Amino acid sequence: MKARRVLSIDGGGIRGLVSCAWLQGVADALAEAGRPGLQKSFDLVAGSSTGAVIACGLGMGLAPAQMAGLYRERGQVIFPGMANRLWSRAGRLFRDGPSAPKYDGKGLESVLRDVFGELTLGQLQMPVVITSYDTLSRQPVIFKSFKAEHQDLPVWEVCRASTAAPTYFPAHPLVVEGQPCSLIDGGVVANNPTACAIAEAIRHDAQVQHCQQLTVLSVGSGQRNRPISLRQAREWGALEWAIPIIDVLFDGNTDSVDYIARQIVGQGYHRMQAELLVGLDDLDDVSATNLAALDAMANAYLAEPATGKMLRTLISHL
Repeated sequence: MKARRVLSIDGGGIRGLVSCAWLQGVADALAEAGRPGLQKSFDLVAGSSTGAVIACGLGMGLAPAQMAGLYRERGQVIFPGMANRLWSRAGRLFRDGPSAPKYDGKGLESVLRDVFGELTLGQLQMPVVITSYDTLSRQPVIFKSFKAEHQDLPVWEVCRASTAAPTYFPAHPLVVEGQPCSLIDGGVVANNPTACAIAEAIRHDAQVQHCQQLTVLSVGSGQRNRPISLRQAREWGALEWAIPIIDVLFDGNTDSVDYIARQIVGQGYHRMQAELLVGLDDLDDVSATNLAALDAMANAYLAEPATGKMLRTLISHL
């Protein structure tokens, strides 16, 4: 398998809208340069959580703008409002207890089924790597569309497993390589799956002898900058940390992978990322105001001269 040109897409919930806008910017830059589209410009795409959905969408031939439409049009189904959540919580109270996940996952599953239908990993048009984590074996699960044991797995189920963020959605049951698994969000393993993608590229492309032969585009979904004060970090216990710790874990591994990839790949590494304003960093804010603000932030980043320069350099390496 040829895997010199690698695309990696972070997790981030509804902020996948930002990732789609940036990927569309890459696609537009490729078209302006007379180059093939994203699917033919990259040999391997990796995704975690919402990035898994985008990666699989690209793998089935969808354009980033089409995926962005999914977030705008179906976001309320994936992340239903307070009234629907309370009704769902009431129905789950006796089964799951008072501390059930925020969402029951039914809306997410319906959207994924609508998008991917009966498509299996092996039917995707380009090699795809998707991250998840099995709470039974306490091991990462890395789905690979080019691995024989994974090719018959339904894409919607793989995406459902990779997007099962703790406290937000229930874990997803799936039999993988003959073993029953309880799968949760890939962001627990690698919210930025770039290192996983690099490892697969080195492993499967005989012509790639070291990381600096790779061209890597790592696409973020916006960088949180909301501080947790020293007083909060010293005084918080399990209850106060329950939601923030998920964000901290996701952010921490995202940034550490960015650092590692930048060091080992060198000039062939390109990262699309920008700071989020406070209030734009929630994983599940699907209000029209928030979506418009995310669009504005993503477009402002694409308009920056530094971004244009980076895209020109990237295209010259592809």
